[in-house]
Parts: sequence; structure tokens; C-alpha cells
Amino acid sequence: MIHTTKSEFDRAVELAVSEVPEEFQQYLENVVIEVRDRPDHQLLNEHDIPPDTLGLYVGIPLGEKGPELAPTPMPDRILIFRDNLCSMCDDFDELIDEIRVTVLHEIGHHFGLDEDRLSELGYG
Repeated sequence: MIHTTKSEFDRAVELAVSEVPEEFQQYLENVVIEVRDRPDHQLLNEHDIPPDTLGLYVGIPLGEKGPELAPTPMPDRILIFRDNLCSMCDDFDELIDEIRVTVLHEIGHHFGLDEDRLSELGYG
């Protein structure tokens, strides 16, 4: 388990987001990446996720948004769970890598990719 300050963790998230290929960056303009300590009971129940979830995409994938949803009044969100990520990593380099995979995994959901396709791409 690694311990980081909130600012160190936030910086690691920024580094992970910066690795998203430039051609996809424009599609993230209406996506907020939010760091939380861990998923709360409401999220666990509402999205039927386990307590050790590393991240969660909350929104409507791009391919499902029709003209009636553009522009979207509320941004889609990617939630990243700090405590869960830190508990599985032994050092800062491993943490950055796990954050990167988690962020890219959730961005994949924003683009409409399912779990099987994300696993095929190495983000499973």
C-alpha cells in the first residue's frame, strides 16, 4: 500500500489524462474527472459496483448522444477512487500506471467501449 498526499495523487491523475491521444482530447471537453476517497453507499447501490472499484464512468457514451442531448447541460464524469488505487500499489510508479489504466478504461466507456473490448485493448 502506498500513501500519497491529495495533491500528489491529483498530479498523477493529470499525468494519466495527458497520455490520452491528442485526437481524442476534444471529446473530453465536457467530461469532469473527479477524485474521491472511495465509492460511497449510494454509488455502490446505484451502479451495482463492488467497494474496491478503481474508477467509474457516469454519463452517456458519445455514440448514444443524439441531437437532443447536445449540448449536454451537465458534464459526464469519471470518478477515480484514491484509497482503492493506493491500497493495491507498492510504489509511486505503480500507482501512476494503475491510475493511467483506470482513467483510460473509464474514458473508453465514454467512447462507448464495453468491458470485453477494453480488455482486448489492455485496459481491462
